[in-house]
Amino acid sequence: MVQNNADENFSRNRTKQGCEGQRWFADRYARNARFVADLGAPLLDMLAPRAGERILDLGCGDGALTLRIAEAGAEVVAVDFAADQISAARALGLDAHVMDGHALKFDAEFDGILTNAALHWMTRPDAVIDGMWRALRSGGRLVGEMGAAGNVATIFNAMVDAMARRGVEGRAVSPWYFPTPEDYRARLEAAGFEVEAIELIPRPTVLPGKMEAWLETFGEAFLHAMPEEDRPAILAEITEAVRPTLFEPEGRWVADYVRLRFRARKPEAA
Repeated sequence: MVQNNADENFSRNRTKQGCEGQRWFADRYARNARFVADLGAPLLDMLAPRAGERILDLGCGDGALTLRIAEAGAEVVAVDFAADQISAARALGLDAHVMDGHALKFDAEFDGILTNAALHWMTRPDAVIDGMWRALRSGGRLVGEMGAAGNVATIFNAMVDAMARRGVEGRAVSPWYFPTPEDYRARLEAAGFEVEAIELIPRPTVLPGKMEAWLETFGEAFLHAMPEEDRPAILAEITEAVRPTLFEPEGRWVADYVRLRFRARKPEAA
């Protein structure tokens, strides 16, 4: 099947961060994914940024949550792989940079790291954890939340089934890493972190719009593995498959989110 020029360019520019086939546009994100930053607010209480501290926001998106760190008085640096998101963050006056989470370019610069809804898009977790370890000063703290084992399982299975009916292995193009608490704790501890808390949080999440909008925003890697002319039918097929489970009588879509929330610390130097 011959793709159009936009799809050819898209394929040539697939990311190295692990979320291959996934693009982030600030306007689409603000329209369909504002709940991501809103629901990440409890992480700020866990991080408790203070004036005079230097904080890294890893996977900052459009900077909505980053701005709240800055408003607490801390000096915050924001990084994200998506250039369009970084442009939106800079428009808020933030110190924001395009950077691959697998290759963080910091050395003992930060008192704390906050990362919200980003780590599950990075499929080489040990490289990311090593970079976060290097970025923190002695005694620095790491606070994060990410998709966990079972996250959006109903949607994922429906996507995989729809693609299988067309001869495509959906699991092979999945851009997601959803660990168990045991898996991620072991990885953090292997890097040297002291894990102070880690828990699995089932969090059914009301979507701001239609299921199709969620799929187009977060499931682009799956959709772009299919011929362009097939995508509208696939969207409709997936939506109908999940409707009995995820569509409420009140007319709302509720995604089956499961999150992994954790707090860890880099020990003080001996």
